[in-house]
Amino acid sequence: MSEENPQECTEPVEPKAKPAPEKTSDYYSVSEQLPVRFNNPGWFHGYRTNEAVSMYRTSNQTYGSRAPTVHEMPKVYYPSSNKFSRQVAATGMFRSNTLNVGLDKSIVTGPDNYITHCDRLNFHPSYNVNRPSICD
Repeated sequence: MSEENPQECTEPVEPKAKPAPEKTSDYYSVSEQLPVRFNNPGWFHGYRTNEAVSMYRTSNQTYGSRAPTVHEMPKVYYPSSNKFSRQVAATGMFRSNTLNVGLDKSIVTGPDNYITHCDRLNFHPSYNVNRPSICD
């Protein structure tokens, strides 16, 4: 009893080569200073493949679970200098050691008056400890 095996008769199919990953420069003119990782969005990994419970899924989770496409990648790169950080690391943050001798203006007694602990006539009635905290 011979069984026919249909796979023996067919020629082995070679796996087709994957198409080259899309580059941002294939669709848009990009800056020459653009880092290579921004020109190749296929290099970004770590995006969610399993679905979370849809009842608790937010639109931000849906958007963040997809890998970026060439249309979402930056076309220009403006790097920021770390000159300030290097200077702060070398010298430390500025610290003011001056003495504050100015009086604070009071919102309660008016902009032209200053609150002092000795001036009892100028205090707002709600500051009087012998009376209720309401204005007369």
